Amino acid sequence: MKVKFTETVIRDANQSLIATRMPYSDFEGILEKFDEAGYYSLECWGGATFDSCLRYLDEDPWERLRLIKAKVKKTPLQMLLRGQNILGYKHYPDDVVRLFVRKSAENGMDIFRIFDALNDFRNIQVAVDETLKCGKHAQGCICYTNSPVHTIEKYAEMGIELEKMGVNSICIKDMAGICGPQEAYDLIKALKNSVKIPVFLHTHATTGLGPLTYLKAVEAGVDGIDTAISNFSGGTAQPATETMKYALEQLGYETDLNSAVLKEINDFFAPVKKKFLDNGILDPYVMGTKTDALVYQVPGGMLSNLVNQLKAQDAIDRLDEALAEVPNVRKDLGYPPLVTPLSQMVGVQAVTNVLVGERYKNISKEVKAYLRGEYGRAPGEVNQELVAKCWKPEEIITCRFADTLEPVFEETKKKLGKTARSDEDVLSYIAFPQNAEKFFEKREEKESNTVNYTIEKKEE
Repeated sequence: MKVKFTETVIRDANQSLIATRMPYSDFEGILEKFDEAGYYSLECWGGATFDSCLRYLDEDPWERLRLIKAKVKKTPLQMLLRGQNILGYKHYPDDVVRLFVRKSAENGMDIFRIFDALNDFRNIQVAVDETLKCGKHAQGCICYTNSPVHTIEKYAEMGIELEKMGVNSICIKDMAGICGPQEAYDLIKALKNSVKIPVFLHTHATTGLGPLTYLKAVEAGVDGIDTAISNFSGGTAQPATETMKYALEQLGYETDLNSAVLKEINDFFAPVKKKFLDNGILDPYVMGTKTDALVYQVPGGMLSNLVNQLKAQDAIDRLDEALAEVPNVRKDLGYPPLVTPLSQMVGVQAVTNVLVGERYKNISKEVKAYLRGEYGRAPGEVNQELVAKCWKPEEIITCRFADTLEPVFEETKKKLGKTARSDEDVLSYIAFPQNAEKFFEKREEKESNTVNYTIEKKEE
């Protein structure tokens, strides 16, 4: 049996460990080596990378994708797409979702890993449909979590629903690293008995369970796993690529990975890691094993964001209080899986509850929107007192929220005029208006300065 490997170092691993602060220049020099390593796919886009490029890195995320594709020509590129949320924190109209998928495919994306934070698959249907129309690989996700309403039987039903939707493969997305080895074995077995398409598993090393969980998943017949090259593995990132390769091959499983090339890749990232340690962006806190996550179920990206939020408010000493409040907020919201955007919403609300000193004295607009039904169906029963605090019964939404949204792309394109140089620019603006606007301004300024410099040099 052969196990496929997806490398996460330039997306989820750096998102989990350094809040997605790795610029293109930090990995440009090693991209071509990924083609020689034997990976099934390279996860390199989506998730928080898009927002981070515009907000922090002064990069055009679309250009970043094109540049990666120009150097990684054989290994399929993979992205994480939040279904109707695309890459943001709210639902967008269908015209935007379809065009975003189409443009992502045109710019080089091959595999679209598509999920809905609530496992409300009404919210991924359009993205899956458009991915298939573009001739690309649609991987439907099941967000894994533990709660009274999440069972192996329920997950198997979800797998059948995804297969009927037409996805090419299924991924179990364990964003907090809380899936134990026996749970993984039982879950993969149940899915492999229920569906005919390939099943992949994504987990994190946060709780220390990752390698054990992967091993049992492989024993159960999982088709592929997500790992991170060792310099950016462990902690809130994924288990190490080299370690899992070594262990699985020793146990008689096949992989396509080349150890010599993996060493070259890992050696390349050693000084990159040191840079982020030295400048403080890579906080040692997120590099350790956090067994408390088995209680809090906090995923890697959420934990690094919580740390950053509390540091910004000079309240890092209250991290344990905030973590203890997370499961309480989650229960009130009907046990949503803690994955973006729900992880950020629950985390911010938990921090607010702790710092304000009174639970739900201040409720974020995102949580209010969730309570109204704008994000979809909650997995379990929502605290009705909390709902009543925000909405009247007639204001609650029960349909797919995107069905209430009017198309916005053409109107936005007209509004932006020459500011947007492409449809991709318009999509960037729709997803992150303020950050895109600032990026466009900086781009104009940078190009103007370059032109002026060139003119001055010629006159000399």
